[in-house]
Amino acid sequence: MKSLGRILTAMITPYDADGDVDVDEAIRVAKFLVERGNDGVVIAGSTGEGNALEIDEKLALFAEVKKALGTSGSVVAGTGGNNTRHSIALTKQAEEAGVDAALITVPAYVKPTQDGMLTHFGAIAESTRLPLIVYNIPGRTAANMLPATFAELCRRHPNIAGIKESSGDVNQFTTIVRERAREDVTFWSGDDYIYLPSLSIGGYGLISVIGHLVSRELRAMAEAFDGGDVDTAARIHRDLSPLTAALFATTNPIPVKWAMGRYGFAVGPCRSPLGAMPDELAAKLEPLIAPYRPA
Repeated sequence: MKSLGRILTAMITPYDADGDVDVDEAIRVAKFLVERGNDGVVIAGSTGEGNALEIDEKLALFAEVKKALGTSGSVVAGTGGNNTRHSIALTKQAEEAGVDAALITVPAYVKPTQDGMLTHFGAIAESTRLPLIVYNIPGRTAANMLPATFAELCRRHPNIAGIKESSGDVNQFTTIVRERAREDVTFWSGDDYIYLPSLSIGGYGLISVIGHLVSRELRAMAEAFDGGDVDTAARIHRDLSPLTAALFATTNPIPVKWAMGRYGFAVGPCRSPLGAMPDELAAKLEPLIAPYRPA
């Protein structure tokens, strides 16, 4: 299966002055992220405000960002949802748009059973040739995909490329890695704060938020760990921890979108129902992003 990369950033979605998706600025952000060391981007995920985007907006972003990046970076399309038929349709359209893979989230709100998850993800997998990354984030969906369910999904469907795991449960991480059904299944941490611990139990990649700002540092941390320099990896982790905490001090993507605006990108505010960036958090975050500001 084609490698999608180790460090991927779940990209913000820029809006213009009228509140419409700004595809040209999205291309500019995507190119910046790849130039700064990301292997690719995830479009229309949680950080990209996927729930606030219309289908035609998503498809325009999928097609145009992939066209702009070409072979320089992977484009993973956020096509999951809590309606199986809609998810299948959007995944097929994303494949037609030329993306490299799709991110499909455990269905939110409906609290599916484990058997229901197998049926949902299995139907999507059978509808496409795209590699699929399963996104498990119980804090947003109110449902946790168990490691045994993921392993069974991988056994049944060879185009399951891996998992973006955001349970925050190291015991669950360990079980997923230990019971991996195939060697080509990738474990991406879905939370920046726990990336280094995930590496210590056999994880590999990260689908990041802070990668908008510090992808080079994240890669250096992973490479130091791979090379046996755990002290350096731990130092980078510690150095990044105040920034990571501040970027999640209110609902993602409010802080990181604000930060990218401070970096000179015309991203606009988040769409409703997300709120504005709190002034006190902006004051706290400003000095934390300054050392990583592009020249």
